[in-house]
Amino acid sequence: MKVEARLDRVPLRFYTDPDIYRQEQERIFGGPSWSYVGLGVEVPEAGDFKVTWVGDRQVVLVRDDEGDLWVWPNRCAHRGTALCREPFGHAEEFVCPYHQWVYDLRGTLIGVPFRRGVKGQGGMPEDFCMEANGLPSLAVAERNGVVFASVDDDAPNLTEYLGDAMLPYFDRVFGKDGLVVLGYERQRIPANWKLLFENIKDPYHATLLHVFLVTFGLFRADQPSETRMDSTGRHSVLVSRRGEQAEAETVGEMRSFRDGFRLYDQRLLDIVREFPGEATVVMQTLWPNLIVQQQSNTLATRQIIPRAPGVSDLVWTFFGYVGDDDEMRMRRLRQANLMGPGGFVSIDDSEVMRLAQQAIEANPDGEALVEMGGRDTADAEHMATEAAIRAFYRYYREVMGL
Repeated sequence: MKVEARLDRVPLRFYTDPDIYRQEQERIFGGPSWSYVGLGVEVPEAGDFKVTWVGDRQVVLVRDDEGDLWVWPNRCAHRGTALCREPFGHAEEFVCPYHQWVYDLRGTLIGVPFRRGVKGQGGMPEDFCMEANGLPSLAVAERNGVVFASVDDDAPNLTEYLGDAMLPYFDRVFGKDGLVVLGYERQRIPANWKLLFENIKDPYHATLLHVFLVTFGLFRADQPSETRMDSTGRHSVLVSRRGEQAEAETVGEMRSFRDGFRLYDQRLLDIVREFPGEATVVMQTLWPNLIVQQQSNTLATRQIIPRAPGVSDLVWTFFGYVGDDDEMRMRRLRQANLMGPGGFVSIDDSEVMRLAQQAIEANPDGEALVEMGGRDTADAEHMATEAAIRAFYRYYREVMGL
């Protein structure tokens, strides 16, 4: 008899088991899902490239002479040597440093030294086919300048994949003027990639862990908030509105609240409303590896890159819009100090995820309890819920066959 898994429990082996990790690379990142690989503005001209990731596969995002985007593995089809050694660059063609096999911008093999041998000796077999030995391209989809790739050619249409519930939040951030990259931050976190994803699906922690958010009222449990998911549970969004807070009952449960804290530079809290609606914080998680961040006026994509069962990379790409004036651009850069590896807020997350992974690896046979807000996966009009985590693992189990 089949026993249904409890949605309010997550086996800790999900975060440590090497076999599960390998299955994730095959079924999730190698399956019919769309992984975020970058922004179109990062490769604006023909020949511009970016080294990026789909799961733990390293790939190259490149724009060809006709303006089309291509994604192919960062490895020569001959002996597997990396073709691109810099994170960004420009190339007319890609030459393997080992044996100088040459590829065009689309990954087509166009040159093999000594293909016909030397003085009639050696060389490739007569039936060697250049066209059949290029780089296997991934499926590519772009929406409002955000680029996704899929290993599976049968991945659904991107609009269908994002879904009606998530598209308005996605287009809210990316449907404005053209994007401008303001900078990057990268960090390696000794934690399973799913812990990074859960962290943003968990509004419950934010108003307890983060001293800065709570003390300066950027994100608190007593603010109007909501948690929304798509019909599958794989995507979700957390929305909150900064406003007047009651200082009594709710604050009493927030041990991170520091009544005496003051900012030397109040400009860090200089927030300008720029989007429709009342929300001042919108954090969207898109399966399997993208976090879209709008905290006040700082905007970023966060790309989650699994590296091992207990290791993940997190790449932050901070951006603004072509129409920003100098004052707004400086405001975005200033508020970016909230986020990233050393940010006033995000530094807490990195440390607590490290502590979680450390304890899980020492005690891998138990279960995590995710009952806050009930045991269902319903949308909520508050922060005291773990429904988005339960929904995530409901879908995760389906994809993984667990």
